[in-house]
Amino acid sequence: MTTSVLPEDTADRFAAARQVADAVLFEGYVLYPYRASAAKNQLRWQFGVLVPPHWGADSAEHSFQRTECLMEPRSGARLSAELRFLRAQRRTVQRRCEDGGFETVAELELPDRVLVPWDEGVEERVTLAAEISKLTGEGVTVPFTRPAREETEPVHDADGHLVGRLVRHSAAIDGRVRLTASELDGPYAVFRLTATVENTSDWRPDDAGADRAAALPRSLVGAHLFLGLSAGAFLSMTDPPEWARGAVADCRNEHAWPVLAGASGRADVMLSAPIILEDHPAIAPESPGALYDALEIDEILALRTAALTDQEKREARGTDPRAAEVIELADTMPPEVLERLHGAVRALREVTGPGPAAPDEFTPDVPGTRPDTPWWDPESDRSVDPVRDRITIDGRSVGAGSRVLLRPGLRRTDAQDLFLQGRTAQVEAVLHDVDGGVHLAVTVEGDPGVDIRREQGRFLYFQPDEVAPLEEM
Repeated sequence: MTTSVLPEDTADRFAAARQVADAVLFEGYVLYPYRASAAKNQLRWQFGVLVPPHWGADSAEHSFQRTECLMEPRSGARLSAELRFLRAQRRTVQRRCEDGGFETVAELELPDRVLVPWDEGVEERVTLAAEISKLTGEGVTVPFTRPAREETEPVHDADGHLVGRLVRHSAAIDGRVRLTASELDGPYAVFRLTATVENTSDWRPDDAGADRAAALPRSLVGAHLFLGLSAGAFLSMTDPPEWARGAVADCRNEHAWPVLAGASGRADVMLSAPIILEDHPAIAPESPGALYDALEIDEILALRTAALTDQEKREARGTDPRAAEVIELADTMPPEVLERLHGAVRALREVTGPGPAAPDEFTPDVPGTRPDTPWWDPESDRSVDPVRDRITIDGRSVGAGSRVLLRPGLRRTDAQDLFLQGRTAQVEAVLHDVDGGVHLAVTVEGDPGVDIRREQGRFLYFQPDEVAPLEEM
């Protein structure tokens, strides 16, 4: 295996983004209620699983990730890369017998925890660095190997007596990282960087019925890449400069998505992750620590974890050291920390001049207003009617009943809205917010539940520049 030591300054810049990368690496590692016996912990490792190619060919999972992005390196710049992933190792539990031997058991009771079989995750890293000039042509390829191994850990009771042991098995994993770069035509010194991560393990299932559990110990779990330039900058893939939009659109990313990472305002580090993130993602400052279950609200999760029974907490502590840390965190969280989880306001704007008149300053002779009605009530301004209002888009009048083509904007749309790209929809209402913005409430044509959504007022919302008018039917 050939790897490179990252330059110290690059390692420091990667460290600034590592908290977010850790969240990617361990998201879903162990879910509430943090017990191995819980149904939601029976199927694990949701993100970035690169399986052996001979197993992945017949499954819905993949053996590789491909990242493409644009960079503007300065003369003599070096590119550093760090691949991080979890290696799943099988942990079995054995009890010590009277004859001094050991037998495998389903659980081992201890005063403070209950040890059970579990797939642990061990962090692995592969690092490499090369001058940009070395990446052109065939580029640089670094193969890596993690050999199979077996380890044992003795287990003692409160009096120090040997009562059992944990046996950990790790399967062999082979892979490679390949970096190539090509300079784009044009007046700017811009390169397209391609980074490919592959699982090259030659493991084949013993029979056609081998399931995912057999492939996981030979997989790269939560695989993601750090990319860093010693001198120069990467271009944002979600908000590139106008002159680079065509080149960004030509980049091909498969099973990974690169974003600018690290300190806000810097552009010398990219994080390519198996989930969609925004540029410069960050963990909320109120977060008390890793809870591994972002499908839940931290406040609720902390309260529910603290409310687990003593027996449930014992099993959680025995499931995994990280689960034990969550139990300890929930049990010892000070009230002021818990209070911070209740909510935060991040969108306040400074008012530097006189604002609009307060709602109660409206006079009765202002057309369309009702001074006896709260400003937020639709009845307060009868000049606005979501059903009858119309706006002009591309020179055509659009309102309730109009047909439009959806083209969600990459900068502000919900990630799931991207799946609606190119779909047709019907406008149900034209809405105006208190800041003067306009939004179109729509229902997607062909949606089998459209009648129910319309009846319940459950619409999708797009801004005018995210739709294109269509001919009326």
